[in-house]
Amino acid sequence: MNWDSLIDGHREVVDYIREQMAEAVDAVSEQLIKALVAGNKILICGNGGSACDAQHMAGELVNRFLIAESRPYAAIALTADAAVMTSIGNDFGFDQAYQKQVEALGRTGDVLIGISTSGNSPNVVKAVEAGKLRGLTTIGFLGGDGGQMAAMVDHALTIGCTKTVPRIQEGHLVILHAICEAVEEALESRRLDYE
Repeated sequence: MNWDSLIDGHREVVDYIREQMAEAVDAVSEQLIKALVAGNKILICGNGGSACDAQHMAGELVNRFLIAESRPYAAIALTADAAVMTSIGNDFGFDQAYQKQVEALGRTGDVLIGISTSGNSPNVVKAVEAGKLRGLTTIGFLGGDGGQMAAMVDHALTIGCTKTVPRIQEGHLVILHAICEAVEEALESRRLDYE
């Protein structure tokens, strides 16, 4: 293994996020804060490693991120219910696995985060389409040129500095953690201000 190349790839992604994406990440964080303060929820979906990222993000928001006494925040990983996923996949096709959940659970004011390293995952694209129709704010964690979803979502967080899927996924994780930290800090400081 070429460790220098690997570490240089990590650095490239982190530098890209800091230099090119900081404002966009801050804007998405504010969008999530606004939704949660209003009593809305965050729906998150993706495939493969991105499905794990969806569950990871929901776990950080529902349980806690860094603040031990943090309240739980309303976040649902649409990847996590095997009965729902497999029944939709069996009856309608896997392309509708997230779309039908967005139609069932999504309400105006909610936020949908679709994670796709290519920006072209059919089931995530259909979820975004359903979210737009239902009045959800849509956010894409994307890679490369952002694919089809880049022009569809309200906020595209695109790791555009690499075409290597592992580096894109690592970038998504950096962004995911940054957003969770910003959301938790903002909402917990508001709670403490009112106690």
